[in-house]
Amino acid sequence: MEIRIGILNSPRELSFESSETATVIEKSIADALAAGAAFISLSDNKGKSYLVPTASLAYVEIGSEEARRVGFLA
Repeated sequence: MEIRIGILNSPRELSFESSETATVIEKSIADALAAGAAFISLSDNKGKSYLVPTASLAYVEIGSEEARRVGFLA
């Protein structure tokens, strides 16, 4: 699943693929924001970890769990 995170005062966004479900990612972000945590910790398919400061979080876009189609549609 693709995750895109916008960061305040930054022209680029953080984008990566994760093997977690949308509900798990959404819950971990919501819990961190509700608890007033300084950082949100997420990891991608390759084992890299990302620490994003909650104070500079602009948006989080969580992609669908549906696989992409390949080819042409008739």
